[in-house]
Amino acid sequence: MLKALSVLDLVPIRKGDTPREAFANAASLIRHVESLGYTRYWVAEHHNMTGIASAATSVVIGHLAAASRTIRVGSGGVMLPNHSPLVIAEQFGTLESLFPGRIDLGLGRAPGTDMETLYAMRRDANSADRFPDDIAELAQLLGPVESDQRVRAVPGMGTQVPLFILGSSLYGAQVAAYFGLPYGFASHFAPAALDQALTVYRSRFRPSARLARPWAMPCVNVIAADTDAEARRLFTSQQQRVLEMIRNDRGQLLPPVDDIESLWSPSEKAQVMRMLECSIVGSLDTITAGLARFIERTGADEIIAAGTIHDHQARLHSYSLLAQAARRLGLPDKPCRAPTAAEGEPLAAEAVAA
Repeated sequence: MLKALSVLDLVPIRKGDTPREAFANAASLIRHVESLGYTRYWVAEHHNMTGIASAATSVVIGHLAAASRTIRVGSGGVMLPNHSPLVIAEQFGTLESLFPGRIDLGLGRAPGTDMETLYAMRRDANSADRFPDDIAELAQLLGPVESDQRVRAVPGMGTQVPLFILGSSLYGAQVAAYFGLPYGFASHFAPAALDQALTVYRSRFRPSARLARPWAMPCVNVIAADTDAEARRLFTSQQQRVLEMIRNDRGQLLPPVDDIESLWSPSEKAQVMRMLECSIVGSLDTITAGLARFIERTGADEIIAAGTIHDHQARLHSYSLLAQAARRLGLPDKPCRAPTAAEGEPLAAEAVAA
């Protein structure tokens, strides 16, 4: 049974808007989904993209946490190879100190940008190879201070900010299983390895002090409206965004169109549809059925729902309909968290199979 429903927001900048409007819309959306009982609200780190306003991820999380009261707020994710573990521990330790019990730290291995921008961030292109070591270091910095520990995250030490591993490949599944952490799969844009990754994660999971048993969190696009036709029209904004990615011409979020077929070639359409395979689009009845199929397929403990919609009011309504659909399928009335363990092995960065 589905235990939790959450949101992934890329904080889209609509055509003609500025980041200020994007941040205001995000604040409005988090208050809305909080009132509907969603468990968490995550934003993702991306750089050098004119249509996404969440590059300074920890700053945006602070803005959203201040705009809400009870919902958990976090990263989906911070791209750890872009940063030193100490800096991330300090940032999220600060957030946890400001908003105790409400901060999540989802970690990804990809750069979240192009190689030229990666070099502009003064990072080593091979830093992703140190991902398991960086996770272990970060966990130590957020954990209890050891007697001989000379480098400390202030704030950060002792906060035990919850960690999540995010990915779109078998590697991320193995890392999450090895460290005994919740695992979010990016099936909203890279669905190819979804089923195999979840199998690997569950079969290799090692209970840890942070998590007693596997907690799988696949991400899916959900675009809901009063009718199937209107939902399909709203979905064309997301389809155009992916089409721009394929053409390497990313811009601000475009409004929906009546005829998406006129905008792409057959090969482009096939590629867009492959990337957006894990999308549930339609009316309340349609998304209820689609959500049920996705839960049956994945055995998801928690669904992370991405809903890129140009019109803000339509986006609010979409998340309202999704909450109704999840309740129909037995989602608990109160937000639920992954099960922690009273005892377990500490995180250690021994060999993780590639």
